[in-house]
Amino acid sequence: MKDSNDPVEPGKAAGKAGDKAADKAVGGAKGPDELRRQIQETRGQLGDTVEELAAKADVKARARARGAELKDKASEAGHAVQDKAAQAGHVVQDKATEAGHVVQGKAVEAGHVVQDKAVQAGHVVQSKATRAGHAVQDNVPRPVRTAVTNAVQAGKRHPRPVLIAGAGAVVAAGLLLRRHNGHH
Repeated sequence: MKDSNDPVEPGKAAGKAGDKAADKAVGGAKGPDELRRQIQETRGQLGDTVEELAAKADVKARARARGAELKDKASEAGHAVQDKAAQAGHVVQDKATEAGHVVQGKAVEAGHVVQDKAVQAGHVVQSKATRAGHAVQDNVPRPVRTAVTNAVQAGKRHPRPVLIAGAGAVVAAGLLLRRHNGHH
């Protein structure tokens, strides 16, 4: 059996159409009008056959049509890939934003924990310093306490000389500590 796309020799195609017309003419023309009608019909069939053969013989046109078809399919596939990539990008962006919020929340929680620990440590240090201050105050002889109290009151009345003297005392204490630790 021959495929309708198989090339047909021009004489054979015309012969087939002519054979059909001849069969009709031989068997059934009942006058000149019927014969003319059959001839017109045969001419139409021959014209269609010639057009089909011409279309099949035009390899360039068929290749262009197939190329355009493949180009359209490739373009559709490219758009599909592009859409999927955009969707994946949005999913990744959403996940990254969500992860950023989680990290930010955990950082805030950790900051609060550190702040609470620092406040607790501050209270412990303040309590120990207060106890140490009271212990020193209770063990310092009365004349020394009186002298310190008088110096503090004088410092309140005249703060500049006390600040200068205090700065000098700090520098002197620093030098003494350096010498005591072996640094010259």
